[in-house]
Amino acid sequence: MSHPNGPRTGRPPVVAPRGMVSTPHYLASASGLQALRSGGSAVDAAIAANATLCVVYPHMAGLGGDGFWLIAGPGTGGVQALDASGPAARKATRQYYRKHGCTDQIPARGPLAALTTPGVVDGWRAAHERHGRLPWDSLFADAIEYARNGIAITRSLADWLAADESILRQFPDTARIYLPKGKAQREGARLVQTELANTFEQLAASGARAAFYEGPIAQRICKALAPAGSPLGPDDFADYHARWVKPISTTYRGYDVVQMPPSTQGFAALQILNLLEGFDVAAWGDGTADYYHHMVEAVKVAFADRDEWLTDPAFVNIPLEQLLSKDYAAARRKLINPKQALAGVEPGLRYGTTFDHRRPDGDTVYFCASDASGLVVSKIQSIYHDFGAAVMGGDTGIIMQNRGSFFSLDDNHPNRLEPGKRTFHTIIPAMMLKDGEPVLAYGTMGGEGQPQTQAAMLTRLIDFGYDAQQAIEAPRWLMGRTWGMESRDLWLESRISDETARELRLRGQPVKIVGQWDGTLGHAQAIRIDRKNGLFEGGADPRGDGAAMGY
Repeated sequence: MSHPNGPRTGRPPVVAPRGMVSTPHYLASASGLQALRSGGSAVDAAIAANATLCVVYPHMAGLGGDGFWLIAGPGTGGVQALDASGPAARKATRQYYRKHGCTDQIPARGPLAALTTPGVVDGWRAAHERHGRLPWDSLFADAIEYARNGIAITRSLADWLAADESILRQFPDTARIYLPKGKAQREGARLVQTELANTFEQLAASGARAAFYEGPIAQRICKALAPAGSPLGPDDFADYHARWVKPISTTYRGYDVVQMPPSTQGFAALQILNLLEGFDVAAWGDGTADYYHHMVEAVKVAFADRDEWLTDPAFVNIPLEQLLSKDYAAARRKLINPKQALAGVEPGLRYGTTFDHRRPDGDTVYFCASDASGLVVSKIQSIYHDFGAAVMGGDTGIIMQNRGSFFSLDDNHPNRLEPGKRTFHTIIPAMMLKDGEPVLAYGTMGGEGQPQTQAAMLTRLIDFGYDAQQAIEAPRWLMGRTWGMESRDLWLESRISDETARELRLRGQPVKIVGQWDGTLGHAQAIRIDRKNGLFEGGADPRGDGAAMGY
């Protein structure tokens, strides 16, 4: 399965015959692998890995966040999509926020930012009920161990603790755990999360519904946060259930590519592929100005429609069939000038108003798993910003997500806040199939960068013939905003040649250079399935702290 024509840093892909897990933290990958070796399914492995990520990567994952699943393989009848994102609380009206002094936008941090029900735990329940093999309580043993006895802080967490120290200090329960002695710990220090361990023990013993949504965990969260401004109440938790939904798809060079439907930005990722399919990508060559220029222009065109339409489809009739049609892509492709960057792009179809260009952040973990039966999972989980709302749900050890802070308070905005509504989601797991069988699970964290990095990975795998690790390691780019970047610039890793960067500037691209392996451009993971030889090929991003592990 090796493809020698791609760049190599020295890390080979991991190839194994029985099963594979890839996550952005090595301990989470090990938890998933242990589940597989114990006879668990890919779903069991994904839950075990996600639980560990909630402990070892608390800046990007947590029980207070949301999740999305794509599951394919024997017995699935195609790709099954599970939406484990929570809606706005029933008290979360625009008038509620105006009464709390919010006239322009919802605060990004604090109790007022915690306004959507966390969905990830009920997603675990729903996926386990359908595809789990191991006992529910066995899936959380590692998470409990690591939370109670501590883990070593890795580079990514250390960097974000330092960056967010002033934010975390504002919330005593959060600071007590993450800023011992009043300051951020450095890489290698031990992080203990006793309260989170207690919560995981309750979850393992009593289950998602009895412990989390209809029991003491939800009640303690709401009791602590509601007096401080959060509109979340116990009924919001009790009424919530993750939803099995119909995925969306397109084709790319003979493969079927599958994404989550709105309210995720999955359709933008598919639009990018539709636009690229009309070009001879292989002829450009990887790393060339032609390659980066056309990729960036396709992103601009797709994002114009995304920013016009994306919200909860229960509240807005999104014209997905037209947006994803090949004819529409052919017409929109004409906007792309091979020698001149687009300064601005209008949407091809109008809703009537466009997004306010606040940055759609995304501090997220993407991971994937496959098992010997052929079941494949592509999974993503997020608490939105780094450390979410930064406020702890009382004594539960759970940091609450701030996904709802992206709602608009503008009465005429398509993504305006309404009770029970799901907001714009950047997080998108992806899957590729051939002849109805899954052949690739892939994805990344990184807000606006997710559709872009997914397109980069697919073109490098399909058009350039790279293996999974090469596709992940290849120099990365990002058009737009991510993690505090307010301008829409073209960010290039410095491994991209000076001459290529110069040519892109000459074509009008707003080039900015970042580090050789810059984590702000996302932590990607992938598993490719070789059906012919019965092998799994895993790749993990050196920009993160992860690993692909198989057996």
